[in-house]
Amino acid sequence: MSSAFGTTPTRMAIETAEAPEVVARMLRDNKEALADFGKLYRSRRPSHFISCARGSSDHAASYFKYLAEIVLGVPCCSVGASVVSIYSAQLKLRDTVLISISQSGKSPDILAFQADARRAGIPTIAITNDPLAPLAKDSDICLPLYAGPELSIAATKTFIASATLVAAIISECDATHRLREAIGRLPDDLAMANDLRWTSIEDPLAIARSLYVLGRGPSLPMAQEAALKLKETSGIHAEAFSAAEIMHGPMELVQEGFPILVFAPNDAALPTTTGTVGRLKDAGAVILQPDFCQTLHPALDPISMIQSFYGSAERIAKMRGRNPDKPKLLRKVTSTL
Repeated sequence: MSSAFGTTPTRMAIETAEAPEVVARMLRDNKEALADFGKLYRSRRPSHFISCARGSSDHAASYFKYLAEIVLGVPCCSVGASVVSIYSAQLKLRDTVLISISQSGKSPDILAFQADARRAGIPTIAITNDPLAPLAKDSDICLPLYAGPELSIAATKTFIASATLVAAIISECDATHRLREAIGRLPDDLAMANDLRWTSIEDPLAIARSLYVLGRGPSLPMAQEAALKLKETSGIHAEAFSAAEIMHGPMELVQEGFPILVFAPNDAALPTTTGTVGRLKDAGAVILQPDFCQTLHPALDPISMIQSFYGSAERIAKMRGRNPDKPKLLRKVTSTL
């Protein structure tokens, strides 16, 4: 299937390629703020974290949840902002820290939730691409993404920066420093991942009507992000599932030729994911499991995977005759109440 856009690079492609440089700059310029978070964590020793985000930012928050629980042993829950902004709930917030993630920093419901947390005396951490946005100015600690303007509707470099930043937050709290060393090399790993083309997924997904995207643990939020991007840019009905949960109801929809994209880093979940993939193959599924650029820590491999995936997502959209920069019904900033 040929592209309707020739060789002209889209904003999505340009911004995806900028991600390694963005991550390097973001890590450098946030050193002091990250250290401040580490001090806050060690002084308060929260029993849990809470997060508040939407869309791609919520996938970054889910990635934070897995790292917090796996690396630190600290539970994290995602709270829907609407419980405050729409339902006027009086949340009993204590012994926690709020992580709010919003690329624009202007979403009314996220702002309302952060304001409620501040009234409760809870430390608030804002991750946003605009350090002058209301979310940033009203937080206790702001961690800007420093990604520069992102013009494509499909967020790429800001998502990769957000995911890296939440991993860096965890590394500031981890006494072993293993994650911190791996994060230091991540910009170079992402540059290699950007050059790694997932050719094996492009032709099958260019003609697909629907598919599943699988992940487990820290790779599940990346599967969710990949499914969202396929919806946004290509209009494909893509659904993300845990490699464990797919064996329940979703398995019934698998038939001969059904495509399934698998995000499977070499972590503790790999053996069970491999077993699941075998059962799906037996059911007739076409398994798409491309190679990826490994990082120094398996918890960071999902970020490398999404970097490579974005390039293919852009090409798949063009192969389907769509402009990934201009979805039919979407806008860059969603003002959700």
